[in-house]
Amino acid sequence: MARTSLPLTLQSILYIIIYISWKPLVYLFYQFITIIKTPPTQINPQIHKIADTHNYSDNSTPFYNPKTPSGFKTQKFPLLERKENMRNLSFSDEDNQSELPKTAIWWWRTPQDFDENGHLKVDISNLSNLTPRLKLLREMERLALISSEGIEDLRHKLITYRCGDFWLPVGGIKKEDMDIPPVITLLLVGLSASGKSSLVNYMYSVLGRSGLIPFAQTSSGNSHYTTMFLEEHNVLRSMRSGFCVYDTRGLDSNDMNEGLEEVSTWMTRGVRHNQPCLRHGDYKLINGGGTDASSLRSNTRYTKRKIDCVVVVADLSEINKAFNSGDLKPVETLKNLFNNPCIRKSNENPLLILTHGDMISAEERITSRLKICEYLGIPETTGAYDIACLTEQGILPEESDPVAAFALTEAVYRSLMQSDRNHLPKKNWKDWIVLFVAWIMCCIGSFFAMLAHFFSRFSHHNNKLKY
Repeated sequence: MARTSLPLTLQSILYIIIYISWKPLVYLFYQFITIIKTPPTQINPQIHKIADTHNYSDNSTPFYNPKTPSGFKTQKFPLLERKENMRNLSFSDEDNQSELPKTAIWWWRTPQDFDENGHLKVDISNLSNLTPRLKLLREMERLALISSEGIEDLRHKLITYRCGDFWLPVGGIKKEDMDIPPVITLLLVGLSASGKSSLVNYMYSVLGRSGLIPFAQTSSGNSHYTTMFLEEHNVLRSMRSGFCVYDTRGLDSNDMNEGLEEVSTWMTRGVRHNQPCLRHGDYKLINGGGTDASSLRSNTRYTKRKIDCVVVVADLSEINKAFNSGDLKPVETLKNLFNNPCIRKSNENPLLILTHGDMISAEERITSRLKICEYLGIPETTGAYDIACLTEQGILPEESDPVAAFALTEAVYRSLMQSDRNHLPKKNWKDWIVLFVAWIMCCIGSFFAMLAHFFSRFSHHNNKLKY
């Protein structure tokens, strides 16, 4: 039988493919032989070292570890080098690592409520008999139970979040007819030095994986710095982020009316990045310091954002001091801000985040949270989050305090859910007609009011001439 030959065109194509691909194939074969001959412990000493102290089971990659019975252990590769570097900055031996869970993570496990094994001394099976303190302790145990594995799931949901993802069909209106903004805007408000900028840096560390890089300047220590401009922060450090966080200037407890008016202006007119937060006492400093007035104007090219959700930040150590001393002025000021109608987008209360709780004892931390929640009339479990920004230790936040890191992620997640539930329907042609007619009626009323004022003055002038 005669052999059938391939067409000339097909032969040419095969020759070209073989000529192009033989070099990569030889290189891959050489790398494969090299890996087989290399001892497993010499592939990456840094990964081998971290494998001794960590173990992850979700979305992980196996690598060799001779200390385990099976010879393999799992670890997430993208964060290996960064976690090792951050750990070297904070701990020098393994003894310090064993002490960390007792001091920073499970701070609420006091001898008064827990035994040596970390179990509650009181039976909490009967939910009807739970006191507010036991409810709070049970909530902290819930956060500790799911923090190690749940934080990755929530972080992934925040990274893939797009505006309107948490919207639910209500009122017989379709999603296309809802006025959903391109980006959800979260506004942080609170008194001066309450920890808003520190919370923003903590968001960058936990959600954006930025380590210890400070993105927002804080007033920690002896610094008297205060945020003078509205600052928009993309805490996920992603070009496709579905939300942003605005850091604002702290309110002065001695002049709360001016601060509340400023917050009301932000809620009605919107906010813009680098927008000045000037008050009456600042103009004297500006005029006396020779500050250029052009530098205090916000660039109109920045997009104006509509506020979708407000998060109130409060200093738990100052709250504890106020309750202990009997001077409830700071607490009363916080209540006026929290219950202000302008920051409420619906019947839901704004979220309360308590910072600087690590500056007081565990008992004071629990008692102060219970008191402030009762004072504001919010649940002690779901109404507030106790988040101590422990990034000063020199390690990643989820390693120093995974409970606080998960609480922060859950607070942001709940803020986005609350924002998506409060979207309003788009205005149709009937709404625009009603708005136009109302504007015409206001103009006509203003015109007649001006005529009445003019003729009243003219009549008074004629009466004076008669006399």
